[in-house]
Amino acid sequence: MSKKAFTSVDAYVGSRVRMQRNLIGMSQEKLAELLGITFQQVQKYEKGTNRIGASRLYAIARGLGVEISYFFEQYDGEEANLEGLEQDSEHKDVSRFLASREGLALIRAFSKIENPKIRRSFVELAKTLSSDEGQTVPEAQDASASQERHSH
Repeated sequence: MSKKAFTSVDAYVGSRVRMQRNLIGMSQEKLAELLGITFQQVQKYEKGTNRIGASRLYAIARGLGVEISYFFEQYDGEEANLEGLEQDSEHKDVSRFLASREGLALIRAFSKIENPKIRRSFVELAKTLSSDEGQTVPEAQDASASQERHSH
C-alpha cells in the first residue's frame, strides 16, 4: 500500500474524530485529557498528519461514545474515494460546513427539533434563504415555486 493511501485513510479517520468530537461539544483539550495526551496531538490526529494506532483509536471511540467502525463509515478503502469527494465541490462544501462552528451549531439546534413539520419547514427556509443568496441548492427552485403557488 502506498504512503499516499495511508495518508488518505488517516485524514478520513481524523476528520471523523473531529466531526464526532464537535457534534458532542467536546473540546480538543478535553479529549486530550481523556486520552492522556496533548491537545496538539489530538490536532495532528484530526488533520491526519499523525496516524492513530489501534489502541488509541479504541480509546478515542470510547471517549466520543461511538463504535470504532464509526471512523470508517462510508470509506471503501479506495484511495480515489477521498480524492473524488475532495474534488466534488458539493461534497467539499458540505464537509467544510460540517467542520465549521456554525455548521455544528446548526446541526445541534436542528437535532433538538422533534416536530417533523417544523423540521421540514426549517429545511425549506434554509433552501429559500440560500437560493436568495445566489447559491444553488438542490430542489431550492421547487421550494420557491411551491411557496409562490401557496402565496397566491
